[in-house]
Parts: sequence; structure tokens; C-alpha cells
Amino acid sequence: MLDDKDRIFTNLYGLHDWGLKGALARGDWDGTAAILARGRDVIVEEMKASGLRGRGGAGFPTGLKWSFMPKTSGGRPHYLVVNADESEPGTCKDRDIIRHDPHKLVEGCLIASFAMGANAAYIYIRGEFYNEALHLQAAIDQAYEAGLIGKNACGSGYDFDCYLHRGAGAYICGEETALLESLEGKKGMPRLKPPFPAAVGLYGCPTTVNNVESIAVAPTILRRGAAWFSGLGRPGNAGTKLFCISGHVNKPCNVEEELGIPMRELIDRYAGGVRGGWDNLLAVIPGGSSVPMLPKAMCDDMLMDFDSLRAARSGLGTAAVIVMDKSTDLIKAIARLAQFYKHESCGQCTPCREGTGWMMRVMNRMVQGRAEIAEIDVLEQVTRQIEGHTICALGDAAAWPIQGLIRHFRPVMEERIAAYKAGRAPITQLAAE
Repeated sequence: MLDDKDRIFTNLYGLHDWGLKGALARGDWDGTAAILARGRDVIVEEMKASGLRGRGGAGFPTGLKWSFMPKTSGGRPHYLVVNADESEPGTCKDRDIIRHDPHKLVEGCLIASFAMGANAAYIYIRGEFYNEALHLQAAIDQAYEAGLIGKNACGSGYDFDCYLHRGAGAYICGEETALLESLEGKKGMPRLKPPFPAAVGLYGCPTTVNNVESIAVAPTILRRGAAWFSGLGRPGNAGTKLFCISGHVNKPCNVEEELGIPMRELIDRYAGGVRGGWDNLLAVIPGGSSVPMLPKAMCDDMLMDFDSLRAARSGLGTAAVIVMDKSTDLIKAIARLAQFYKHESCGQCTPCREGTGWMMRVMNRMVQGRAEIAEIDVLEQVTRQIEGHTICALGDAAAWPIQGLIRHFRPVMEERIAAYKAGRAPITQLAAE
């Protein structure tokens, strides 16, 4: 269990002042100029040594990503873009950071931008986060007023500007290059890579796109040291992580814990356990709606980190733990996700544009059982034709939940089809056996 002294987000629940006065009392903006005085290379190396992996879903090493930025400007400005377009179903961690601890993000923007030679950061926030945008803009204004950012930020001699940009509610803009397109005033459609944003990003300039949580933890890591952060969690999965626990639990919550905590301990200790007890568990989606679900048998001793979940053919993603008990119609739940991905596809790639609609229609028939057994294999085959064949990962995100359903709960689908053909009610508890 994570000790309180090791918690980074000490106002996660909004019990204290979210403004500058409260942030200073919690240790934010403490010695920021001294951190900047270490120099770009030292900061990047410290972030590499910390073992921090991106908290937006992909888990790419953050320090390594920062190091991809060119060392010299070549006459072009560098940019940091913060992805606050948190739209993954089940995920609400960045929202609470912005709502209750916005100065951690603003300070992180300054330090990360300095480390990458960027004099400006753009925070792209989800359009629906209206109140959160007000808090974040207020925090930016307070930081300017106090001389913490702007000209000669924190008295460091470095000039830095931070801009807040509100999106318009498109899930696809959570993909980094679609976000850049939207930020430039164009349709939010992913770009072909390469070139990668570190070479050609915002306005054609070197850019790094990072998740809110990745940037917000950077100041604390640099204050307390890479050894402290890498000492938490498990090898290759260092540090603390915000987990969003929702669904059929007694107390849905956001909580900061070490990576590698057992799933059962996470749910029992912080979310009050599964509704009706652990034995009433049917399945868990461990990392937001785009990763494959896991049946109860795999959840009993599953560790919550990037590598453990990848080995189980799922993923940590955003660490949004969606708990489903035995009352859940799993086929209906995945059909609903199929509808979401169909609606949010930008339509640029044929496999995703056509495939998401096709999968949704087949899944809607599967909910009733109005299908043939052979269609399950066809459905699985189509997910393989979509997965890995699109410009961005939305095609994968649409395919994986259905793959997880077929992999672990195929008998439920077959029983639903058999029940429809026989004109009887399906056996709902088949998957629990």
C-alpha cells in the first residue's frame, strides 16, 4: 500500500484550496528555479532514470520522448502540447488533476518545456470539461501574476507562455496528431507518421505531446529524485499511478497507488469491493474501454501494471478499471462500446470507417442472438483486418473489446444464439461457471 508521504496528488479529492495559495502550501512551485538551473540535459536524464512511462495509455518512456526533441532550434520554435482531451470511457483521472491540483500541471508545463527548449505550451482540454477549464485558466492566470510563468519565469531567466485551448468533444482528438490538427484549426483527423511530432508537429515545428498526468508528476519527481520514484512500483513499471475504479463496486473512486498493486487489493481496499462480493465478479476491463476485458479467474491474482496486463493480452491503458458483476450482459456492454467507436471514427481509413459500423451492426444482432454460430469467427476475423491497418489506434481500440469478448466468453455468445433459435430465454450465468 502506498504511504501518504509518497503521494504526489495530495489534493486529489478537492478537500483543500486548489488555487495558488493552497498549491504553495502543498509544496508546488518550491525551488522551481533551482530545478531549471540544472539545465536541459540533466532534467531529461533524471526523467529517464525515474522510469516514468507515459500515463495516457501507451506507456512510452517519458524521458526518452523528451530526448527526441532537437537540441538546437534551427530557427523554428519548439512546442509542448498537453493532451487533456480525456475522452476514454471509464477514465476521469486528468479531470480531477485539473479540477483540484491545476498548479501541478502548470508547473510541469514550465519544467517540461524548458527541458525541451520550448517557450510555449498548449494545453488542449476536452470541450465538456467546462468547470475544469475555468480552474485551469485561473491557475495559469495566478501563475502569470506571481511571476512563476511568463517573462523570466520563476526568476530563471527563461521566458515561457502557457495557453489553454478548448476542444469540441471529439474522441479522435485524443490521438496526438489529430489533436495537433484540431489545435491548428483543422478537422481532427490523425496524420500519417512519419514524420513524428518531434520533427514536424504543431505548425510544422518540433513538438512533444504528453498526457496531463505525465506532465503533472514531473515536478515532484525532479524535487524528490529519480531514485525515489523508481523505487515505487515494479521493475519496468515504476512509480505511482492514478486508477479510476467504476462499475459494479460499492464505492467508485479515483485513487493514487503504486503500479503493480494486485487488482483485487485495489478494488477491495479503495472501492469497497465488488457489489455482492468478489465471487459475484464476472469480468473487468482493466484500462479503459479500448482494452480487452479479463474474466474473474484472471483477475484473482492480476497485477495492475503495463507489463503484467500486456502478458495477459490486455493492457493498463489509462488505468480505468471498469468492474462488471454477474448481472452484466457482456454482449450488450461490448455492443455499446462498438457503437461508441463507430460514432467516434473520423472516417479517414477504410478499415475503421467501414469496419466499426459493420462490427456494431453484427454486435447488435449478437445481443439478441439473431446470428449464426459461424458469424462469431467472421466477426473475429474482421477485427483482425481492422487491427493494425489504420493510421491511428482507434481501429485497434474498436477491435480489442470484441476480441476480448470472443476470447473469454465465446460460450455466452453461442448460448445466446442457440436460445434465440430455440425461442427460449438465454442462460445468463453460463460465463460464471
